Amino acid sequence: MKKILVLNGPNLNMLGIREPGVYGTATLESIERNLRRAAGEHGAELEFFQSNHEGDLIDRIHQAYGVFDGMIMNPGALTHYSYAIRDAVSAVAVPLVEVHISNIHKREEFRHKSVIAPAALGQIAGFGAYGYELGLMALLKHLSAKGDE
Repeated sequence: MKKILVLNGPNLNMLGIREPGVYGTATLESIERNLRRAAGEHGAELEFFQSNHEGDLIDRIHQAYGVFDGMIMNPGALTHYSYAIRDAVSAVAVPLVEVHISNIHKREEFRHKSVIAPAALGQIAGFGAYGYELGLMALLKHLSAKGDE
């Protein structure tokens, strides 16, 4: 059974309340429930962590080393400037899929660049809450292909 860590950054605890025109009406709890269901269908085990504090996210990424097979992360606004999170992802070398509810490339200019993307397997953006499930499928496909080598 693959163990996957799902990380959510600042303000994602406010999903369902925060700018529903941009982020939809799904709550973080409903996203977690749907993702847990999808993971169960594919024999994966998930652990969830959300923080509004960069250092807490970095600590949790460090703790993933040797424990988790992969990570899914929506870094929120930290996407655009947290070299510390990017370095943490690189340091642990646990495969990561970056997920964004909105299409960051269609929004304000400052949101177009992800400093974390170069350390990730890939990025999924613009598919709403379903992007988390797409990220899970992509990560599990990568991990199973890696196991076939």
